[in-house]
Amino acid sequence: MVLTLDRLNAAAPDEFVALLDGIYEHSPWVAQAAAPMRPFRTLAQLKRALVVAVREAGRERQLALIRAHPELAGKAAVAGELTAESTGEQSRAGLTHCTPEEFARLQQLNADYNAKFGWPFILAVRGPRGTGLTRAEIIATFERRLANHPDFEFAECLRNIHRIAEIRLNDRFGFVPRQGEQVWDWAEQLARHSDPGFAEQGQLTVTYLTAAHRACARQLEAWMRECGFDEVHQDAVGNVVGRYHGTDPDARMLLTGSHYDTVRNGGRYDGRLGIFVPMACVQALHRAGRRLPFGIEVVAFSEEEGQRYKATFLGSGALVGQFDMAWLDQTDADGITLREAMTQAGLRIEDIPALRRDPARYLGFVEVHIEQGPVLDELDLPLGVVTSINGGVRYLGEIVGMASHAGTTPMGRRRDAAAAAAELCLYVERRAAQDGDSVGTVGMLEVPGGSINVVPGRCRFSLDLRAPNDAQRDRLAADVLAELARICERRGVQYRIEEAMRAAAAPSAPPWQARWERAVEALGLPVYRMPSGAGHDAMKLHEVMPQAMLFVRGGNAGISHNPLETITADDAQLCVDAYTQLLEQLAAEPQP
Repeated sequence: MVLTLDRLNAAAPDEFVALLDGIYEHSPWVAQAAAPMRPFRTLAQLKRALVVAVREAGRERQLALIRAHPELAGKAAVAGELTAESTGEQSRAGLTHCTPEEFARLQQLNADYNAKFGWPFILAVRGPRGTGLTRAEIIATFERRLANHPDFEFAECLRNIHRIAEIRLNDRFGFVPRQGEQVWDWAEQLARHSDPGFAEQGQLTVTYLTAAHRACARQLEAWMRECGFDEVHQDAVGNVVGRYHGTDPDARMLLTGSHYDTVRNGGRYDGRLGIFVPMACVQALHRAGRRLPFGIEVVAFSEEEGQRYKATFLGSGALVGQFDMAWLDQTDADGITLREAMTQAGLRIEDIPALRRDPARYLGFVEVHIEQGPVLDELDLPLGVVTSINGGVRYLGEIVGMASHAGTTPMGRRRDAAAAAAELCLYVERRAAQDGDSVGTVGMLEVPGGSINVVPGRCRFSLDLRAPNDAQRDRLAADVLAELARICERRGVQYRIEEAMRAAAAPSAPPWQARWERAVEALGLPVYRMPSGAGHDAMKLHEVMPQAMLFVRGGNAGISHNPLETITADDAQLCVDAYTQLLEQLAAEPQP
């Protein structure tokens, strides 16, 4: 019998716990703690309540919850002593059909893991889509997580327990995240296209106008047509544009989308998620034969990452009239100019100026994006509402001291350029932390011609300083530069510093941020507001129209620009649901 929220909400406390028996392994106290949080309007709200119950339980109970779970292919599995839920999950992952070598490896990993951490390894073996990880994927994850710090691994076990519980709840309620699975599948299928040299290694790299990039564009065009878009085309810079008209074809449009190029050896969801989510929404509208009072224009931006040419935001920049024709003479690593690459791809360079959008024809721009950071994952929150895209400034600098003999130069008489740079690194760390939401990074640190027995006479470094608004960014930069001057004066060294880049912050338009917040609330989830430390296409559109973004958590501690970047089909479904809520809000508002 399929469980319903109505039945769960109406149940007496003991019945409530019984109805959720087995969701959290041998731990009825989780349901007991969640029962007073009723009524639950959505399944997502129930899932969150159970997460909160565990988060508030304290470490002793959390540890007991972890230890209540069996080892993978362990003694209990061999003896047939697992719960029905665990038996099914391990069986579906093929752990009951291990080769002798796989079984031996898992036994050794279990032993090593328990010896290091003192609890069993927990992994949601049904994986991010719910269909199961392979034994090879399970073993690789096991091996990777053995290197984690105990505190991090403790939290990672709990996160996997919540994922196990989520899948079990889906089964109990008969819920399938169909649109989330579609988004997840699109991402997997598009990742089949990768540049030469990376594809052979199983790595995802799609740089501007390569064969893989053009294959992605063709695939996106095909999918948009299948979804029911009224118009689909590739424009003069390689953007794939799909338009779904409103009830009045001349009505203003909601502009949305993200980029489909990637960094080298990147992840499947960075940028691409923001294309697939609105595609899924248009697909649902088309299948329902429904039009909204406004149109929807989804743009799969062709370039954002700046991997092949120095110019970045070529896709979204063209829409705001910022494509600099001087960029056409830039060359890639093989000496191919941007002009040549665009001509070879069949793009009409002369049509680029016409890509500029008239803001009066649009309601605004919204973008869904993977967070690319650990915050939502650590909070066990699937969605976050972006308050601002951080403004940033970058510098390239060099400190010049005096190279001298490492053995004969007394400590008090050294003019050590690297030590001065190290002191600056620590100051950047302290100063950025004072603001709470500022960040500062010394990403490059180099001692040219350094030697093990020479006091460094030169040290080159970079500075990357970011904050949610320009004034905060500028205060941070001023303090860092002033401290650099003080450090160098005190140490008797010289310095040179050059500003390499400055980007304005892009605060979310309050009415559009509020729409995302109401959308998240409608799903029964708490609203979590956060800045975006990374740049996005929304930064460019911000210059001509109101914009706001929605973040979804990434698994594996939110890692991005990395093959380990991941989301779940359930979280993708929540993105689609939130986006649908935003569309419904707009449809209910008086149209300008």
